[in-house]
Amino acid sequence: MADSVAKLEEAIQQAASQYYRLVILAGAPGSGKTTVLKTVGQKNGWQLVNVNLELSKRMLELTRTQRSRQVERLLKEVIAAAPGEVVLLDNLEILFDTGLEVEPLRLLQVSSRNRTIVASWNGSFQAGTLIYAEPGHPEFIQFKQTEAVVITVGTSANN
Repeated sequence: MADSVAKLEEAIQQAASQYYRLVILAGAPGSGKTTVLKTVGQKNGWQLVNVNLELSKRMLELTRTQRSRQVERLLKEVIAAAPGEVVLLDNLEILFDTGLEVEPLRLLQVSSRNRTIVASWNGSFQAGTLIYAEPGHPEFIQFKQTEAVVITVGTSANN
């Protein structure tokens, strides 16, 4: 895990000088992403945000249509509420809900223009392609142009 923590801290420094200040921590569920995020957060004084919980609270009173129209603004509010230059985002599954009709990677990118965002990603990064879910799953999506610093956890092929 110390290796993953060091790689993540290096990726955060690298992302700070990019247009999109986005770091994706990719790995399968149970691969240790949350543990790495917690360790880096405690070490550096950065807040870990449970996106599912925070967005769910904000969307509770909204209709389905309102949710898809306001999810970007609401995510930016969640990020803005966290102190510091770096915000750690975990539990992003809500962003992949097909009913929200959003592109999760683009949403994370636009949210990372003014602050460095580190987001856990339940999926993989293979041959330059960021993948979420398995082919055939309703939430399956892949991105060939990530415009983010991507590191992997739980595999020997750390990028």
